Amino acid sequence: MADELASAENRSTTEKTAPRRATDMPLLRIEGVTKRFGNFSAVNQLSLDIRAGEFFALLGPSGCGKTTLLRMLAGFETPDEGRILLGGSDIAQVMPHERPVNMMFQNYALFPHLSVRDNIAFGLRRAGMARGEIATRVAEMVALVKLEGMEKRKPDQLSGGQRQRVALARSLARRPQVLLLDEPLAALDKKLRESTQAELMELQRRLGMTFIIVTHDQEEAMTMASRIGVMDTGRLAQVATPRDLYEAPASRWVAAFVGDVNLFEGQVISREQGRLKVTTREAGIITVAEPRQPVTKEIVTVAIRPEKIKLSRRGLASGADALQAINRFEGEVAEINYLGGLTAYRIRLDNGVVVRSVMANTARLDVDGYGSSERVAAWFAPDDGVVLEQ
Repeated sequence: MADELASAENRSTTEKTAPRRATDMPLLRIEGVTKRFGNFSAVNQLSLDIRAGEFFALLGPSGCGKTTLLRMLAGFETPDEGRILLGGSDIAQVMPHERPVNMMFQNYALFPHLSVRDNIAFGLRRAGMARGEIATRVAEMVALVKLEGMEKRKPDQLSGGQRQRVALARSLARRPQVLLLDEPLAALDKKLRESTQAELMELQRRLGMTFIIVTHDQEEAMTMASRIGVMDTGRLAQVATPRDLYEAPASRWVAAFVGDVNLFEGQVISREQGRLKVTTREAGIITVAEPRQPVTKEIVTVAIRPEKIKLSRRGLASGADALQAINRFEGEVAEINYLGGLTAYRIRLDNGVVVRSVMANTARLDVDGYGSSERVAAWFAPDDGVVLEQ
C-alpha cells in the first residue's frame, strides 16, 4: 500500500496555472478500453468522454468494473485494449507518477506515524519541491480543507471526517488535472456524509478541477455529479445528467437500479394522438405518452416512479385531476413507511398486484395521510409513464 500510495502522490509534472471551465471539448477520452483478469472482463470495450471542470460520477453495483476503470485512469492497472487520452495524449502506458492525475483511496491510506502536515507534504517531498514551497503549499491545503490548528496531530487523533480531509488535501497538493475519488465518503455517518458532499462540491467549483468519483450510492452520485455514468458488467448502461437518468432511463435495468420504480410489462395495442395503449398483466390497460423516439417493439415496459402515483379516497369524479387520471386503479393500503418529509405506501390492487406510491407530508400531523387497509384509488397521468423497449 505504501508503494502504491507513493506512486499516487508523486503524479503531476505539470502545475495547473488556472482553473478550468467545463467545455464541450473532452479533457479525458476513454476509447474502447478493455481490462481482463483471466477469462473475466472487468471492463469491456468501454468508451467515455469527460470534460474539463466536470464533476463526473461512475455509479454501479459491486463488481460492475467502476473501480477497475478508475485504477486504469490512475495507472495502477493497464488496459488490455483501447486508449486513455488526457489532453489529447495517450496515457494508457504512462506510469502513475508521470500522470497529472491523483487518486484518493477509499480507506484514505494515511501514514499513521506522520502528522497531518507531513501526510499532506509527502507527495511534494517525493517530487523534490523546495522546502519553502512545500510549507506554503501545505498551509494552503490545510486552510482549503479547514484543518487549521491540527497540523501536528497524527491520524489516530482525528475523527473520520478529519482523516478524510487530510487525504483530500494530500490528493490536491500536487494540483492534478484530474482527481479520482474511490468511494471517499463510504466510512462517514449520514450527517457527516451529507455535509462533506456539499464541501466537496463547493471545493470542486472553486478549483475548477475535474473530479471523477466512484460510488454505489445513487443519492450520493445524483447529489454531487453534473453527469453520471451507470455501469453494469463492465459496460456503460447510460451516461446522463442526474435528472435525465432518473426521468428518462435508457433501459429497464437502469430504471430499476436508479431509485425506486413501478414496472409494468405489456403489449402495445394502439397508437393514436401521441399516446400508446399498453395492455399489462399487472394493471390492465395503461395509457402513456409516446416517447420522442418512435416505439418499434410491440412488447414494452412502462416505468412509473412512486412519486408520480397519486392516491385519493373519493375517486376522481371531477376537476383537473380527473382529466389526467386515465390510469386509475382500486386497492387498499398494505404498508406505510413514514420517512419524515415523505410517506411511502405500498398499495395492493384488487388483482393482488402491489404498487408503490410516495406522497409529500405537507401537514405537520398526518391529517392527509392514509391508514393501513384503507381503500384508495391509485392513479397517474399519461405523461408520468416512461416507455422502455429494453
